[in-house]
Amino acid sequence: MKKMPLKTILVLGILFFLPVLFLLMLYPSTHNYNPLDIVDDSVGELQFFSSNSDEQVQLKDHITILGFLGNEPLDHVIAASNLKELVYDKFKGFKTFQIVIVLPKGTEDKALQLQKEINNYEDMRFWYYAFGEPNDIAKVFNSLKSEESLDENFFTDHVFIIDKDLAQRGRIDDREDKELEQNKTTYPLYSYDCIEVAEVKNKMSDDLRILFTEYRQKRKGKFDSSSRRAEDLKETK
Repeated sequence: MKKMPLKTILVLGILFFLPVLFLLMLYPSTHNYNPLDIVDDSVGELQFFSSNSDEQVQLKDHITILGFLGNEPLDHVIAASNLKELVYDKFKGFKTFQIVIVLPKGTEDKALQLQKEINNYEDMRFWYYAFGEPNDIAKVFNSLKSEESLDENFFTDHVFIIDKDLAQRGRIDDREDKELEQNKTTYPLYSYDCIEVAEVKNKMSDDLRILFTEYRQKRKGKFDSSSRRAEDLKETK
């Protein structure tokens, strides 16, 4: 039997062990990521709201995207479509994930029309509408940390990430790498603008992945880092 040349053995050895070494280098880093910051830990539950579901819609024990489309939801089809196509379609298979759109009572028919505009006959089981009185909508919104405000029709094109413990998630420091290098003033990201496709597609999608990773690691007992809270922001200013 002809002996294999030493050069061939070395090449095969490198081809075999290089991917293994690469994976070993990556492995420790899987546990050392920054969890998604807690920017508010007292989000109001949807206690006095009806819904389009047979079951009571609630935020507790769910990972929720919470939106407010106001008295005229059909005027905001673009915001709803962006949310549906860029977020809902991507994450609807994840356990406990849901999108909840808050609307004033009396807009139930408009919600049905909006649903027809955006669903394309797809599975919308995890997309809910919650209908409430104006004061209850304001109460829930005011429990959120936001640099935006609801308009007179109870609308905003910004949506919020709420975790299973009724804590609002976001970014305490949303500076880009270049801004960090230039030591620019810290600024947060409390909510996500549905009209800005890049913000929803990139920042919001990335933040949701981080949050799902956090809960997955918690289930496996591997999560050993605490989320930063909004109070930390005061120390960075």
